[in-house]
Amino acid sequence: MYNNKKEQHNLQLTSLDSSAIDDNNLEDVRLLDSYDNDDVELGVGGGGMKRITVKVTGMTCSACSSSVEGALMSLNGVVSASVALLQHKANVTFDPNLVKEDDVKNAIEDAGFEAEILEEKSSARSKPQGTLVGQFTIGGMTCAACVNSVEGILRKLNGVKRATVALPTSLGEVEYDPLIISKEEIVTAIEDAGFDASFVQSSEQDKIILGVVGVVNELDAQALEGILCNLKGVRQFGYNRVSRELDVLFDTEILGPRALVDEIVTGSSGRFQMHVKNPFTRMVSQDEEESSKMYALFTSSLILSFPIFLMRFICPHIPLLYSLLLWRCGPFQMGDWLNWILVTLVQFVIGRRFYIAAFRALRNGSTNMDVLVALGTTASYVYSVYALLYGAITGFWSPTYFETSAMLITFVLLGKYLETLAKGRTSNAIKKLVELVPATALLIVKDKGGNNVGEREIDALLIQPGDVLKVLPGKKVPVDGHVVWGSSHVNESMVTGESAPVVKEVDSLVIGGTINFNGLLHVRATKIGSDTVLSQIISLVETAQMSKAPIQKFADYVASIFVPMVVALSFMTLLGWYISGSLGAYPDDWLPENGNHFVFALMFSISVVVIACPCALGLATPTAVMVATGVGANNGVLIKGGDALERAQKVQYVIFDKTGTLTQGKATVTNVKIFTEMDRGDFLRLLASAEASSEHPLAKAILAYARHFQFFETTATKDSQDNNNQSALSEWLFEALDFSAIPGRGVQCYINGKQILVGNRSLLTENGIAIPTDVENFVVDLEENAKTGILVAYNAELLGVVGVADPLKREAAVVVEGLKKMGVVPIMVTGDNWRTARAVAKELDIQDIRAEVMPAGKADVIRSFQKDGSIVAMVGDGINDSPALAAADVGIAIGAGADIAIEAADYVLMKNNLEDVIIAIDLSRKTFSRIRLNYVFAMAYNVISIPIAAGLFYPWLKIKLPPWVAGACMALSSVSVVCSSLLLRRYKKPRLTTILEITVE
Repeated sequence: MYNNKKEQHNLQLTSLDSSAIDDNNLEDVRLLDSYDNDDVELGVGGGGMKRITVKVTGMTCSACSSSVEGALMSLNGVVSASVALLQHKANVTFDPNLVKEDDVKNAIEDAGFEAEILEEKSSARSKPQGTLVGQFTIGGMTCAACVNSVEGILRKLNGVKRATVALPTSLGEVEYDPLIISKEEIVTAIEDAGFDASFVQSSEQDKIILGVVGVVNELDAQALEGILCNLKGVRQFGYNRVSRELDVLFDTEILGPRALVDEIVTGSSGRFQMHVKNPFTRMVSQDEEESSKMYALFTSSLILSFPIFLMRFICPHIPLLYSLLLWRCGPFQMGDWLNWILVTLVQFVIGRRFYIAAFRALRNGSTNMDVLVALGTTASYVYSVYALLYGAITGFWSPTYFETSAMLITFVLLGKYLETLAKGRTSNAIKKLVELVPATALLIVKDKGGNNVGEREIDALLIQPGDVLKVLPGKKVPVDGHVVWGSSHVNESMVTGESAPVVKEVDSLVIGGTINFNGLLHVRATKIGSDTVLSQIISLVETAQMSKAPIQKFADYVASIFVPMVVALSFMTLLGWYISGSLGAYPDDWLPENGNHFVFALMFSISVVVIACPCALGLATPTAVMVATGVGANNGVLIKGGDALERAQKVQYVIFDKTGTLTQGKATVTNVKIFTEMDRGDFLRLLASAEASSEHPLAKAILAYARHFQFFETTATKDSQDNNNQSALSEWLFEALDFSAIPGRGVQCYINGKQILVGNRSLLTENGIAIPTDVENFVVDLEENAKTGILVAYNAELLGVVGVADPLKREAAVVVEGLKKMGVVPIMVTGDNWRTARAVAKELDIQDIRAEVMPAGKADVIRSFQKDGSIVAMVGDGINDSPALAAADVGIAIGAGADIAIEAADYVLMKNNLEDVIIAIDLSRKTFSRIRLNYVFAMAYNVISIPIAAGLFYPWLKIKLPPWVAGACMALSSVSVVCSSLLLRRYKKPRLTTILEITVE
């Protein structure tokens, strides 16, 4: 039983103990949103809001709960009031400056119920920090005008910071303040605007959507609700009897998702079975339902319209059938009766959706394609009915145009059906990514002592951190984690692009969705849900598909004025032909048989209304962007938004970082020269001790060399088989104090109370250490051979130099050559010295280089190129590249690089392959070439078709489009634009790939 307000959204509040009471407006959050414990006082705007829970006694039905809510909301200062009938409780949020707790209690008692204020523990309350981002499905949108209308409505809501709506996916992403507005209120606002809406998904771990099997009647539903009401830790739940879905919000400190499912199954003695609903899978099923619904409408309209078409165009040539149609039955002929009945069904039953959508648009002060369809078909239907009635009264029978209305609706529904099929294919990238994750996993059950006691197959979405999972040969790894037992080879090509299987042993990291080849693995889950690598990729693709390219602003503007202009042109066409005909401007033999000037003008006017197509303009950009982001993801290039996609096509300069970007980032020590009497082993021990705390690739190379030379030499075979090599090495190292990494120079620390410096010339010079000539000559020789010379000084004395080489990536030279052929200028920026930079640039044939550049200086280099308005792309991988990636017009991060670099970038190359830089730019160019072609087609179609439909060429060419033909043209135009965008799915990599393969061979 639900109260009236909650019944609308099918939501039920469960009983809450004092430790589980929480905000009514617990909201769905993304990865970066969090909840923190706070006081009862909640800051909203400039004042403080207070929330209390009241026990209400005496409620017996939903009318009672509505009365309590009404009494509470009537108090000046009450922000929100929610009453749970079954739990006999009310949660009230109010301004304590205007309302006191006693006022709340008195209001409930005045309504005829007993009230008691319940005490709450502050530790149980939490509030969302900042704004949250929620996703909603929005049904009923047909064109860009609908999108503009929904976005406008959402942005006007108090508490909404940002709203973006995507027409191809029918999704809306809303950033809002949960202390001001809840997701239920957002859904209500969309529905009040005349569109269908529902919440889609959440990345927080305290919300789960379950499919329920076993609920067959009302008693079962009540039993399920009873189990949830008595389940400690459940905050809210809602069971949808139609979709058989259970939406549960729970306290993660008390209850986990798997425990929740187990409690429900156990509480029902196994009668109810649960399976977790994947939000992306739910959206796919909704797309399929929409296509099925549209197909049913189209086929129904076709079945009813086909007899109308036969009676109009075929039966007059078949005497027997035609005589039956001419048989008079009452005031009308049999054919007239049949036409009227069939068209009425098509117009008002099947075509009801057009009237509803048109009413929505007009109510919100906008217009869309549905307004045109409703206007054109209604004009044809009303005129035909009028002609029949006029003929029955006066005996003067004018021609009717019932077939125009029926066939218009049929063709428009055909277009809509084809459009839904095509738009459904644009989200194939996300579907494929979702399908990578296995549906179930084998959980290893342990006893209290940690011993394995069995196995259990569970839903993969119910895996919890710390679970140990069994991965059989040939099966997919369910989630991200690390191996705790076994060894095998795993295919990680879906993430890294590396086709060769990767060896996985104890402590090796594994990625969810990758395929285990030949061995048995036990994997401990470390990341689940939205924290997994695959979920992050899906999130990036989804965010990109939601975003709008700047070029779409043009389409949005045109859509806002398109329909009013078309209606005005239609009205002018009607007046023009009717007045000119009345004045004798054209001969009467142009008129249809038994027709008049008004009928002649009306047909042109209706044709203008129905042939105009704003959908083609509205779909030109978003469908292409969606397909492009999907194609990019399939090729290992994640695009973060339509704006980034648009900017990449205009790139004039590509600036490359050197280490880890142009080079493999796997540096190796090639030379060690000591310029003092110090023993080589002692030198490496000092050097390794200083570099042990650094994460720089060069530091890792030095540590590896030191371990090999010194440590393994003394411990021989024993340690080569020991899994604790790293801890043993740590015992060998000196203790380094006051360690600090100096960006662009090196590191410094203190060992045995004496300062040690490891870095380039600048580091030593700044600390007053002179560099002898023989040392300088040795370093210069290294640099001229594309090696980096690292100087080591201890206690103000220069000890020696280490030469480190970082090989170039095999594809680097070919990528540079490919960029030049594309008209893009490659530039290398590095913190390395000039001699090394020149040696690398010479090998790659890069003419413009900037060396000895500090991390902040890389951003300055980018800005220097941007001064004349040039579009600059930056390709980097490290933390020190983040400022440059953010400063660039297009930031391209190597996927294997640092997380902060990936966050700052617009493109992420997941396969760590420089060749994908070419793909990123080429895909952008091809996408916007397709978008421009779409716009040219859409504009040309309307510019050419509207004058033809208006009959401007009729006096000379006698070209007259019947309204139903015009409707067919309109329906097919939007479908053609979508199909044009879908051609991007056949995107082929540039021939650079072939060149690269030949070069390598």
